[in-house]
Amino acid sequence: MAETCVIFDIGGVLEITPETGWVQRWEKQLELPPGTVHERMRDVWRAGSVGSIGEREVHEQLTVRLGLDAPRLEAFMADLWTEYLGTPNEELITHVRGLRGKCRLGILSNSFVGARERETSLYRFDELVERIVYSHEIGIEKPDPRAFQVACAALEVRPESCLFVDDLAVNVEAARAAGMQAHLFEDNARTITRIAAHLDTGPRTPRSPARRAVPSDE
Repeated sequence: MAETCVIFDIGGVLEITPETGWVQRWEKQLELPPGTVHERMRDVWRAGSVGSIGEREVHEQLTVRLGLDAPRLEAFMADLWTEYLGTPNEELITHVRGLRGKCRLGILSNSFVGARERETSLYRFDELVERIVYSHEIGIEKPDPRAFQVACAALEVRPESCLFVDDLAVNVEAARAAGMQAHLFEDNARTITRIAAHLDTGPRTPRSPARRAVPSDE
């Protein structure tokens, strides 16, 4: 349980995921006011992120709420996944591949139903790290402290032995509150340097006790 560990976010870290403007294009095509797609689909997006609905139900709700026929539904979902999956961060992925055998490696990602299958097919993240923890599979999203607990448990490591890398400050702060070391991803160079420092230092004793997670309804 004292092994050094690095856990990565996916979107914005292992994947480069700039906004493509696909939602705005669909709103124009469907002659909907700006913001309508997310307004109508907000609860569906949320449900898909914690796995309380499946892909079939997502498609059914898109058909009902946006009036999409079969061809447009297929095109809509293709645009959604194009932005979601982005492109691989090849430099960082190559670096992570070189870490195998030197430390425990994992992924903790806020996700959407269908993400594992697509990311496995495109990027083989299942071969890059030992454990992948997706929010849609555990029913919990970052920054909920329970998400970090699940990731550490999956890798059989203590939080203080882990460095968590994410591109959102709120998740980085939540990881620290859960007792982990954490790094805000801004570019590959600084991230690689931070990982090296973590591995050189090894497992650390936290300066203060990690906060206990209190399960709550989301």
